[in-house]
Amino acid sequence: MLASIRDRNIWVIYATILLLGIAYGTSISVLAVHLDAHGIPKLAMGGLAAAFALGIVSLSIPTGWAVQRFGAKTTFATALAGYGVCVTTFPFLSTLTSLSIARFFDGAFSVGVWVAAETALLSRSDKTNKGLVMSLYAIAVAVGYVIGPLMATFVVPAFGTSTTFHVAGVFAAAAVLVVVFALDNDKGTTGHLHGGGGGGGGEDDDAKDEPPAAPLTAAAVIWRVKTSCFGTFAYGYFQASVVLFLPLFLIEDKHIPASKTIFVTAFFAGGMLVMSTWAGRLGDRHGHLLVMRVLASIGAVMVASFVLLPSFPFMCAAVFVAGATLASISPVSLALQGVVTPRADLGRANAYYNAAYAVGMLVGPPISSVLFTRWGGAAMLFHLAALWAIFVGLTIAFAADDPRHATSLRAQRAMLR
Repeated sequence: MLASIRDRNIWVIYATILLLGIAYGTSISVLAVHLDAHGIPKLAMGGLAAAFALGIVSLSIPTGWAVQRFGAKTTFATALAGYGVCVTTFPFLSTLTSLSIARFFDGAFSVGVWVAAETALLSRSDKTNKGLVMSLYAIAVAVGYVIGPLMATFVVPAFGTSTTFHVAGVFAAAAVLVVVFALDNDKGTTGHLHGGGGGGGGEDDDAKDEPPAAPLTAAAVIWRVKTSCFGTFAYGYFQASVVLFLPLFLIEDKHIPASKTIFVTAFFAGGMLVMSTWAGRLGDRHGHLLVMRVLASIGAVMVASFVLLPSFPFMCAAVFVAGATLASISPVSLALQGVVTPRADLGRANAYYNAAYAVGMLVGPPISSVLFTRWGGAAMLFHLAALWAIFVGLTIAFAADDPRHATSLRAQRAMLR
């Protein structure tokens, strides 16, 4: 399975993203505690989260242009360095204004990393293994998110929360060095990747399949990736909402002790880690849009059934399945995007994709909070399930967006003749 990934640059990007994931996990795990210890009100913390998402929305499209203009490697390294500066200086900031500015640029540089890394991965992977490549990318991030908090549990008691941000900065700096010295030069979006001694494989295959063409208009790119963009919008909406309100639902409606709600995130991440690679491989084999439809259908049922589950072990099982299905949609949707988008337009496509994710993060929590406040946690969860049901409907309505669907139809017609 892993032998099918022949370009060593893909593994370099995985190593970089793992280091970044550790930096993210280390800093985010103590963010709320750090802010609370420095007298930042909880309502203001929500504003800081909005500033982060606003940074993603604001810089997504310009980042796509930067990848096209300067190449994935340059954008990747610059964005990593910017994130490192933001996270390292964060403990020195004390006013809400300065913290909001830092979180804005944290989001801005983060989306730069994501767009550059995803563009480079999709450009260098084969058309037959994009799902596998992107699922391993998601796993690298997730593993970093596991290692980071574990590291923070040792750093905080000995050195305090401020030091964890400096540790995150060290990992970000290490990621920059990996990109600068180990990643081959390429422009990622031009169709002419300049590989070094360890390249080869995926990019050459795609170059044969994809002759140079004039760049698409913005509207044409968005139309090609519309189902992927709605999928990531739904995931950003869902993720930002459940992080805030699912623990409250467990405590208030299900009477689960607050200390137990910590395990919910672990079960969700565990489900994603178990299923992500399989989802990617199934998408490569049977069609990415078909696999996304199945995953979203199962995930929507899990979210809706959560209201009726009688005990905490059943709830943990449902969260595990939800993580295995809904969290696995993102790498599969990125793989579909890489298949249907010409290489010259990948940077812009990934920019729109990440912008859709950030918009979901921005609008999800306010709407969910209104539903939770007025009608309770059950209504909030049912509306999240309905969101995924809408996505399922879109995957059916636009099934022809996936080239595998057209191939399957041709095969069926040939059998009937």
